[in-house]
Amino acid sequence: MWSEQRKIGSGFGARSTAREVLAGIDLTGRTALVTGGYSGLGLEITRALSGAGARVLVPARRTGAAREALRGVDRVEVDELELADLESVRRFGERVAGSGRAVDLVIANAGIMACPETRVGPGWEAHLAVNHLGHFALVNLLRPALAPGARVVAVASSGHFLSGMRWDDVHFRNGYDRWLAYAQSKTANALFAVHLDALGERSGVRAFAVHPGSILTPLQRHVPREDQIAQGWMNEDGEPAPGFKTPAQGAATAVWAATSPLLAGRGGLYCQDCDVAEPATTDDMLVGGVKPWAVDAGDAARLWALSSGMTGVDAFS
Repeated sequence: MWSEQRKIGSGFGARSTAREVLAGIDLTGRTALVTGGYSGLGLEITRALSGAGARVLVPARRTGAAREALRGVDRVEVDELELADLESVRRFGERVAGSGRAVDLVIANAGIMACPETRVGPGWEAHLAVNHLGHFALVNLLRPALAPGARVVAVASSGHFLSGMRWDDVHFRNGYDRWLAYAQSKTANALFAVHLDALGERSGVRAFAVHPGSILTPLQRHVPREDQIAQGWMNEDGEPAPGFKTPAQGAATAVWAATSPLLAGRGGLYCQDCDVAEPATTDDMLVGGVKPWAVDAGDAARLWALSSGMTGVDAFS
C-alpha cells in the first residue's frame, strides 16, 4: 500500500466539513453504522450522514445518553454495544445480521485515549481491546449483513507515529505507558483496514483508515486540562491551538472515505484531510501523513491472525 499513498486531488481539504463533503451525494435508502456516533466526531458523522438521507445505526455503551444526544436527528436508531465486552459485541452483531437489513457503510469511530491502565475481558489492555479488537470482532460478525460495495472506515490517528505493533507485548504486561498503548491501537486500526480490504475486495467490501486531524472532543477526557495546555493543544482560555480542527471538520475525512466516488475501486489506504495521505516525512503529528508500519501488508496479515485468535472470529479469510 505504500506506493499508493499519494493524494488524488479530491477538491477538499483540512477545513472542509462533513456536510460539505456530502454535498450532492444522496444516501437515501442506504444504512450506515457509526460506533460512538453520539459524541464528538461520531455525532458530527451521524448528523452528516443522516442529513444526506442515510439511515444511521448507532451502537452505544450508554444508550440513554446516545438517544438524548441524537434527539432531533432523523433516521437514527440506537442499540446497545460495549466494545470492551466480546459477548456484547457478539449479541449486537448477531442482532444486526439476523435482522435482514443490509449495511452499506461502517465507520469504526468509537475509542479511548490515554486511559489509566485498565484490563478488560481476559486481561486485555483496554486501548487495544476497545479501539481495535472490539471493532475487529464487530466487522467480522457483521459480514453477513454487509451489502455489495460496502465500505468500512477505521478511525485511526497520527498518534500511530509513536508506536508500531509491540508484537512481544501487545497487552503491556511488562510495563504500561498510556500514550504508547493508545498509539499501538491506532496503528492497529490502520493495519486492520489494510488487511480487511485485501480480504474483502473479492466480495466488493473495501476498507480505509483515516486520521481525522487534531480536534478537542470528549476523547481527551483522561488528559487533565493542565496537560493539554502544557502540550500546546489549547491556551489558558481553553481555545484550541492553531492547526486544530472543529468537530465538523474532523468528521469530514471519515465521511469522505465512506462515500467519495473518487475512491471507487480503491481500498486499504490511509486518508487525512479528505484525501489519500502522503507518506510522513517528519514526526510532526499536526502535519500528519502515514508511517510505513501502519500500512505494511505483512504486519496487517499478522495482526489479523493475532486478532482472530484472540476474538475467535474470522468471517473474511
